[in-house]
Amino acid sequence: MSDAPARSHGTRRVAPTLKPRELLQATPDYAGAFQAHVITLFPELFPGVLGASLTGRALQEGRWQLHAHDLRQHGLTKHRNVDDTPAGGGAGMVLRADVVGPAIEAVMHGARGRWPILYMSPRGRRFDQAMARDLATCSGVTMLCGRFEGVDERVIEHYGITEVSLGDFVMTGGELAAQAMIDATVRLIPGVLGNAESTVEESHSAGLLEHPQYTKPAEWQGRPIPPVLQSGNHAEIAKWRREMSEKLTRTRRPDLWAAREDG
Repeated sequence: MSDAPARSHGTRRVAPTLKPRELLQATPDYAGAFQAHVITLFPELFPGVLGASLTGRALQEGRWQLHAHDLRQHGLTKHRNVDDTPAGGGAGMVLRADVVGPAIEAVMHGARGRWPILYMSPRGRRFDQAMARDLATCSGVTMLCGRFEGVDERVIEHYGITEVSLGDFVMTGGELAAQAMIDATVRLIPGVLGNAESTVEESHSAGLLEHPQYTKPAEWQGRPIPPVLQSGNHAEIAKWRREMSEKLTRTRRPDLWAAREDG
């Protein structure tokens, strides 16, 4: 870890350049910063992609904070057992309530403000941009990453946990899903993106997919940039972008288009 002094950054103190794992331990606590707590059997997987690019810079600046909690620290016996066979029989193992419960209690102790607990689960509500926007307004979020056959249902019921899914597929654990959801949330926190307008016209911001984007050169492989984008007529450009967003949404995501019409 670097011993160089921290430098000022507006009203915040910015730590020296840190390695990804150091971002979880070396930054001081900032009052009011969004807190992301992840309960996992593999804390070494964090920050992962969250330690890079804009989210990593914002993490270092203290605009949000990430805490990875090792579930096995609450394991039972000298072997730190965290799971057992399913009641009623069946394949696989289930995370025990008397292990996961204490882990949640430890994380949520002292939590203030609106602070949901999410469980990464293929049977959960599908994560979307609206949920990301809502989470970005919370004081923090606690994410439980499942493994094996999942977690004892009594934990979900007792803590009022919301099950959330990235989509209709099954992964070996919830860590990748948690990182994806945190990334989608953190980028909406004021100050994380360099240009706040970047989130205004992107996909799903208004229930539509984003329009196509172009940049230099003006022609590539015989394919020119659409003339309207080089016309300087901002009204026509806005009209074209809206029409393209609607066209893409109708053809690629009829479910989104139908939801707009129903609304």
